[in-house]
Amino acid sequence: MTVLELAVQDVRGARIARSVGATRVELCAALGPTGGLTPSIGVIEAASEVGIAVHPLIRPRAGGFVFSPDEVWVMEHDVRAAVAGGASGIVVGALTEDNTIDTVVLRRIIGCVDRARVEVTVHRAMDVVADRLTALDELIDLGVTRVLTSGGADTCSEGLDEIGRMVEHAAGRIQIMAGGGITVDDIPAIAAVGVDAVHLSARKVVAGSGGPGGGSDGYDVTDAVVAQEAAAALRAVRLY
Repeated sequence: MTVLELAVQDVRGARIARSVGATRVELCAALGPTGGLTPSIGVIEAASEVGIAVHPLIRPRAGGFVFSPDEVWVMEHDVRAAVAGGASGIVVGALTEDNTIDTVVLRRIIGCVDRARVEVTVHRAMDVVADRLTALDELIDLGVTRVLTSGGADTCSEGLDEIGRMVEHAAGRIQIMAGGGITVDDIPAIAAVGVDAVHLSARKVVAGSGGPGGGSDGYDVTDAVVAQEAAAALRAVRLY
């Protein structure tokens, strides 16, 4: 059965996700401007009290996915803090200079958690990898729970054939979660290729100037209406 995961940035987003029947949330900060960064421990702790599985993104900066030793150290400590704060999963990713899975770094990060209690999702660093089927085998060997992917395309609709190939290659050994530019109308076709989960942010921008030192003139929040529509679209697919 295909489940729904929402990417949210605050406690309100986690509450909306729970109310519409999402299975879990990917919790992150600065999703719109950066693609997502590690949220604060306060947000992790508060969201974990909502009653939905919380999987924080562990990403220390924007940009590529090749991390320095200092950044890896930070990620390891963020993982431990997130789990201590109530997270039931983590969302991570790391690549080598030639855009293959950095199994050394991922093994270190995964080694920070009890795999019997904490799920591990590899994020869309996977979409930078050229040979995603080989990468899937490497992630399976590492004990990764699932991978988030658009099939290497800008959106899941454009990468649907590749997502289907990944589902077939995974053969139940690792979960394939589709994410990237998904709209409510896309959900039936994406679910039809057999993905284990559909991931979207259901975001809208709220106006609000931060002044000279406050950054942009607005901020993202979870749109409860879009979240409900996405959940309804997925439920409709399950009925057929």
